[in-house]
Amino acid sequence: MPLGLRRKMKAKSKEAAQLVKVEQRGAGGDSLPDPKPPTRKLVFYTQLAHGSPTGRVEDFTSIRELYAKIAGVFEISESEILYCTLNTPKVDMERLLGSHVGLEDFIFAHVKGIQKEVNEYKSEDSLGLTITDNGTGYAFIKRIKDGSLIDSVKTICVGDHIESVNGESIIGWRHYDVAKKLKELKKDEPFTLKLVEPKKGFEVKPRSNAGKSSTEKIRTGRETLRLRAKGPATMEDMPSETKTKAIGKIDDLLELYMGIQDIELATTMFEAGKDKGNPDEFAVALDETLGDFAFPDEFVFDVWGVIGDAKRK
Repeated sequence: MPLGLRRKMKAKSKEAAQLVKVEQRGAGGDSLPDPKPPTRKLVFYTQLAHGSPTGRVEDFTSIRELYAKIAGVFEISESEILYCTLNTPKVDMERLLGSHVGLEDFIFAHVKGIQKEVNEYKSEDSLGLTITDNGTGYAFIKRIKDGSLIDSVKTICVGDHIESVNGESIIGWRHYDVAKKLKELKKDEPFTLKLVEPKKGFEVKPRSNAGKSSTEKIRTGRETLRLRAKGPATMEDMPSETKTKAIGKIDDLLELYMGIQDIELATTMFEAGKDKGNPDEFAVALDETLGDFAFPDEFVFDVWGVIGDAKRK
């Protein structure tokens, strides 16, 4: 069945979902229970990445709440925090804090440092940037492609937060909107970026990542705290090696097609397709859960191929 029919299937899928929801209710009319939040008190240790005493944070269920807790410990504004890394104070894009925090992870918060403005001329179709965001409204540079236009601009570094593009503030934008904005900059015309680099301590901030693949971004074999946008945090085991590799490949496809990287988004896509029987069912599931992205059909087919390979192992 061609993907063009997925809009018709979408309506049917929603009706089926409602039927399933009704059937899942017990005799008393209650829904199936959600995953249980952690029963024991969880305490995490944290520092400011440029240097600070060690603090303790607890009782948070989302990235935003975690940032608020860290800000309270160090008596800074929550808006000063750009992002966090796990177990290293370096600007290491492979160790960004996402939706999972290992129970023994040490959290380093990177705060705003020097502001800078860059005026450049777009001489190529692509700038060579991969964008991600911190989940609370700050987009930043996760990767700079070797030999690209931006690679030649030494004042722009991995880890820099992008505040505005051609005078338009992008604070509060998601990474895919920022990537689209940068992609739509006209070739053979000048453009201006306002950026904020993370505050530096004694470590020298690397200009680019070490070239690790996305499959190395998710660690396996240990219990973690899963942070959620809605509802309480829950305890989960890290995914299997097969699932980890599949999610990493999907994340690489996100970078290839959309110029973003987002392990949580890649995980959501994997979960949406793991129990589907064909690419059309998968496309309908994506429309229902991630319809705002408007993924191209070629991308959907490639992601389905990754999921299919994982299911056969």
